[in-house]
Amino acid sequence: MDRHTLLFRHAPRIVSASSIVGRREKAGPLGRYFPHALKDDVFSQESFEKAERQMLQFVISDAVRRAPAGKKFVDILLAGDLMNQIVSSSFAAREFTASFCGLYGACSTMAEALALGATFVDGGYAGQVVACTGSHFGSVERQFRFPLELGTQRTPTAQWTVTGAGACLIGSSGNFPRILSATLGKVVDYGISDANNMGAAMAPAARDTILTHFEDTGTSPADFDAVVTGDLGKLGSEILDDLCMEKGVSLGKIHFDCGAAIYSLEKENFQGGSGAGCSASVFASFIYDRLMSGEWKRILFVATGALLSPVTTQQGESIPCVAHAVCVQGPARPRAGKNSVQAAAGKARTPGPKTGKSRSNT
Repeated sequence: MDRHTLLFRHAPRIVSASSIVGRREKAGPLGRYFPHALKDDVFSQESFEKAERQMLQFVISDAVRRAPAGKKFVDILLAGDLMNQIVSSSFAAREFTASFCGLYGACSTMAEALALGATFVDGGYAGQVVACTGSHFGSVERQFRFPLELGTQRTPTAQWTVTGAGACLIGSSGNFPRILSATLGKVVDYGISDANNMGAAMAPAARDTILTHFEDTGTSPADFDAVVTGDLGKLGSEILDDLCMEKGVSLGKIHFDCGAAIYSLEKENFQGGSGAGCSASVFASFIYDRLMSGEWKRILFVATGALLSPVTTQQGESIPCVAHAVCVQGPARPRAGKNSVQAAAGKARTPGPKTGKSRSNT
């Protein structure tokens, strides 16, 4: 380990990926690249919480189904969500025989799961690991903010919790995207206490982890096709760029934020998406496809998390945040004939957008 960064000797592979989103996310700029979407807000379940659990079960099973023959097994399941005691992940894990490790890094959990999963595989402690996270607007909003029935007006700095889940199957071999390294972030707190301004709270943690990764690995923005943040939203992304410029680092056009890309912000009165399912669903579809097609050769995936609770907010505490980064390189021979994405994400400053074919809805 070089300071805060793990360098993987055997470059574990992301063998397959699966995502599912809600109807609002499916209608957004990246909608055509999500392979599955809910037909109703509760996914034919009895509550938002049960729907969230069902989404996690679905993407885990689908990621395994998508794996090539001989790779359809899981030794360890790493999963997390935003509910109290991560019950969505724990209850979903009941349906599988793999060993289960529950994780909580708020919205940074997907990057944390990928980093830990790669560590298990690279060290030879597991043959294959699933990294999975998710969130649901209905369940998260009424736990962290207000009951939906109140119809509370959102502040201009607020973000919208993404209804979505993503899962990645990590293995040791094959011509798939490779996880080269992971930088485990430290908790950063700039004293922001507004629970409706997550982007501003998380941006300093994102900068700290990104610059730490550059320093530890001797890299710079020029070494990446994209620096992908999880859910800073439009305002948080602008703050991150300004904070990096203060240190003499320009992310420029290579900065892509999942939260800023998932909704049509020119039509919405909020800053973009948030939630553990935001970066997970975008990474397991849009980003994974770009890597597989060769449109992006190497990326730094930096998911950010606000480590608050309703209790700490009500007691006037500030919001400590963390960001974890995973460096992923595309396969040696990109998948031919599948330009995966198009300019819809260009409004979130994604470089080099191209058109592509849509995938099926479920």
